[in-house]
Amino acid sequence: MAIIGGLFGVFFVLVVVIGIVAGGDTDPGSTASDTAATSPSDAADAKPGEEEAGTEPAVPAKEAAEEPAPKPAPEKELTQADEFKAFIAKNGTPAEKAAAEHIVKVQGADSDNGILDAADVYTDYAGGLMGPHQGDGKLLASAFADWKDSDNGLVTIYDKDGELLSNGNY
Repeated sequence: MAIIGGLFGVFFVLVVVIGIVAGGDTDPGSTASDTAATSPSDAADAKPGEEEAGTEPAVPAKEAAEEPAPKPAPEKELTQADEFKAFIAKNGTPAEKAAAEHIVKVQGADSDNGILDAADVYTDYAGGLMGPHQGDGKLLASAFADWKDSDNGLVTIYDKDGELLSNGNY
């Protein structure tokens, strides 16, 4: 018998909650007494210079017809590679600036997960770790460390074939 009473109680609460949600007012701060119905004839009866208390003046038709001024086009968001190149152009040495001209893509520079922050810089150099541009790769890794700061960052510089050119901590 206690089980049936408990089930009836749960059912009753469920019905009440559904009733409140389904029939509830969408604006909990409003009451039926704070809104008043007006007919179109009420607005026509008012004199042009008169306004009811608490209402805002009507917008003239000319102003209503004007369209708002077009918004300026949003600035093009810079890629990570463009941001890195801009940093080197502003703060880099002449050798770093020359190496920055070979940057193709930067990935992972905007992530900071607190465990291992890994960024990749892709260049159009050839030759890999033992090639002639290994020094330029080190310059880019050093410039990256100046650009970004992390307690546990690792930047890897790749050549055009995806081979490791250099790496460094940042």
